[in-house]
Amino acid sequence: MSVRRLAPDAQQPASFAFTAENLEWAKQQIKKYPQGRQASAVLLILWRAQQQSGGWTSRKAIEYVADMLGMPYIRVLEIATFYVMFQLAPVGRKAHVQLCGTTPCMLRGSEDLKKVCVRHIHPEPFHVSADGDFSWEEVECLGACVNAPMVQIGDDTYEDLTPETFEGVLAALARGEHPQPGPQNGRQFSAPIGGDTTLTDPSLFTAASSSQPAAPASGNAPAKRRRPRSDAGGKAAGAAKTDTGKA
Repeated sequence: MSVRRLAPDAQQPASFAFTAENLEWAKQQIKKYPQGRQASAVLLILWRAQQQSGGWTSRKAIEYVADMLGMPYIRVLEIATFYVMFQLAPVGRKAHVQLCGTTPCMLRGSEDLKKVCVRHIHPEPFHVSADGDFSWEEVECLGACVNAPMVQIGDDTYEDLTPETFEGVLAALARGEHPQPGPQNGRQFSAPIGGDTTLTDPSLFTAASSSQPAAPASGNAPAKRRRPRSDAGGKAAGAAKTDTGKA
């Protein structure tokens, strides 16, 4: 695992505090846990602190969350540096691109997408573009292998990318737009490109084309005959009669 460190002091803000709305939200999260177990809320609250800070987690935010939960600073620092979802340095104002570089995406062209990041954002990951709008990093599997190659931006994934369509997504974000997430080649989710190729005749799925009689409209279908169940002696239970003719 790579070493993850906090941003240099020059990039650290002088203070951090939740807005009134986020503070109330954090208090409600803490109430979900038993007395003395409030530290269990640390991931939720630290994540909200990152969202409020524009997508990254500062030293002051870590200390603020630690104080709120009664935790030593080092414990929250350990969490922030362990989980890669916490960005430890400033990210782009408009988008931080997480580029999947795992095998399926690599085989499908993620290296070409990386060149787009290098060309349009910065030659190195974890650096903000000259205009401050974008940043990028390469990550492990993002879970959309069947739609490789793909990236995640914020809460959205953009899949089935080519360098051209990826540049289009970045251009839309730069204009302040929210491009449609999901596959960028026109297919629906992971369905085949071009739609169905088999069983395309609609009549195959209509009741009129079926040779079987339609099911009764009401629940008065004739009862099915039950097959007698044999007992240990091989006789049909409840069906065999005695020699006198009595059941």
